[in-house]
Amino acid sequence: MKRHKKLAEFTPGRGYEASDWETVSDIPEVTAEELAQVRPFAALFPDLAASARRARGKQKAPVKTLVTLRMDTETLTAFKATGPGWQTRIDAALKESARALKKG
Repeated sequence: MKRHKKLAEFTPGRGYEASDWETVSDIPEVTAEELAQVRPFAALFPDLAASARRARGKQKAPVKTLVTLRMDTETLTAFKATGPGWQTRIDAALKESARALKKG
């Protein structure tokens, strides 16, 4: 049995246990014949491949900007408690507040 070279260098805490390396150490290498029989994922699972491609693309005319914002836990909990759409409601509340600031 061929032992993986990393098994000898095993260091706990790197995501793998020695038993993990032992489990995969006896898997044989892929042969040229097996590689010749390989087919694309989309040919094997066309419906699944199509659904994976249906991801949202870039916005043609971006109207929103992605930001990271730290806010009070109580405020966030209150908005989340109102159910789906809480991000939109936060946006609306901030817009209203911004308009009030402009009016002074």
